[in-house]
Amino acid sequence: GGDKFGNFFVCRLPKEASNEVEEDPTGSHLRLVSQAPSYGCTHKLQQIVQFHVGEPLTALQRLSLVPGGSEVILYTTIFGGIGMFVPFISREDVDFFQHLEASTRKHQPPLCGRDHQAFRSSYSPVKNVVDGDLCEQYLQLDFPAREEIAGELDRSINEVLKKLEDIRNRCL
Repeated sequence: GGDKFGNFFVCRLPKEASNEVEEDPTGSHLRLVSQAPSYGCTHKLQQIVQFHVGEPLTALQRLSLVPGGSEVILYTTIFGGIGMFVPFISREDVDFFQHLEASTRKHQPPLCGRDHQAFRSSYSPVKNVVDGDLCEQYLQLDFPAREEIAGELDRSINEVLKKLEDIRNRCL
């Protein structure tokens, strides 16, 4: 979902609540609201993802952009922006892109002077999201900075570029 402040989030119903609903869809087994320990809610959603996009979201759609491609969450914003959230397939990809994001953040100064992490965490901390825009800025760095980041990742510059291209081609 999205809110009027430009935040994107994904919430999930706890597994035990999901099982209870499947067993009795009427909800008659739930306790009375006055007896619930958590301010009237017997089950609370678990927040899985949190990310500040920067503009209020107007549409969210889960889809595959190419036949056989991986599913993405495509969003549009009130000011005409279009973006997407792409799920990672392996833990290795998550670790690689988290390190690339952190290294690029050190080498690429913020455009308006505001810290990247502070912006993406404007209303609540970033959770389980890698900033792809920041990773793509690796392409704009000068050669010594690219070389240093690639060294930190134990890869060559071409391998880092190949990983960026692979993630793009997986969904486009």
